[in-house]
Amino acid sequence: MQSEYMYQLLLKMKDGDQQAFHTIYDATYQDIYRTVSFLVDHQQDREDVMNEIYMQMWTSLANYDTNRPFHFWLHGLVIRQVQRFRVKSWRRFRIFERIRAFSREESHWDKPGVLTDGTNQMIAKAIQKLTDKQRVVIILRFFHDYALEEIATLLDIPLGTVKSRYHAGLQALRKNLWNLPPERMEKDNDY
Repeated sequence: MQSEYMYQLLLKMKDGDQQAFHTIYDATYQDIYRTVSFLVDHQQDREDVMNEIYMQMWTSLANYDTNRPFHFWLHGLVIRQVQRFRVKSWRRFRIFERIRAFSREESHWDKPGVLTDGTNQMIAKAIQKLTDKQRVVIILRFFHDYALEEIATLLDIPLGTVKSRYHAGLQALRKNLWNLPPERMEKDNDY
């Protein structure tokens, strides 16, 4: 979608135009769902987070600075909604833990679908094995091409923390993807 066209849609959406919202939703849904799929394990939870993201987009569009890239702002919403989801999940977990032992549902990572479209299945599984904090940085860096400084801004954490998580994530991926071609990997000190 061209940026001028997107800008016009955003202006219409700020004025309450639902058709503009649907057009933006259609243009961004797959990218956002793919990102959420990497960050949230369970299918039903993904749908809940997606609903929250687009509800938040609709309600907070007045806060959007049209001088900044829309996708950057939208990815910030994604990260914040996933973090809120995790906080809620953790609270629920603690409650249920008191009642019974926690048993994790089987992961959906083995199923083909939008999650692995355009992504090697082996890489998707290796990314799923990363910690949540490492996974967010790796996904923002490799799937959305954000610079480490931009990721620090999106996550509202220091650049050094982003670099640390990035390197730890890469090391974990190297460990899990022993046969990944060398041209796909970055050098240790290459930012």
